[in-house]
Amino acid sequence: MFRRKKKDEPTDAPQTPEATAGSASTDTPEASAAAETDAATAKTSASAAAEVAATESADAGAQGNGTTRKSSRGNRVQKVGTVSSDKMQKTVVVRVDRQVLHPKYRRYVRRTSKFMAHDDLGATVGDRVRIVETRPQSAKKRWRVIEIVQKAAK
Repeated sequence: MFRRKKKDEPTDAPQTPEATAGSASTDTPEASAAAETDAATAKTSASAAAEVAATESADAGAQGNGTTRKSSRGNRVQKVGTVSSDKMQKTVVVRVDRQVLHPKYRRYVRRTSKFMAHDDLGATVGDRVRIVETRPQSAKKRWRVIEIVQKAAK
């Protein structure tokens, strides 16, 4: 796919100052030490810039939707669904509907998934809730209710 360049072929990329001044840096130890510190400074400034960009994007995302992050555990998966059963103690079954494009017929088909979620907020059947992925609470429970989006009409 790609062929390797021969050593005598010219390259399009500009040459680094260390490569062009290679003989000067080997003559004096002060010049080689200065080149090493310049390279180390460039690496640390690049990593610092990457960290600042990452924190700014995370802050912008948190400010954009009005939520704040409590821990730095990464972005956990969140889903919004309807409570279909609340017969258990502190556990609800949440039905999450999604629409998938059928590969052959090119029509949208409704798919449903059921998740068992830990509920401390007291959601009842028919409520729209937001669930978030968490560590396993039991054999089937790996989700937690974090918000009741809309209460069911009585």
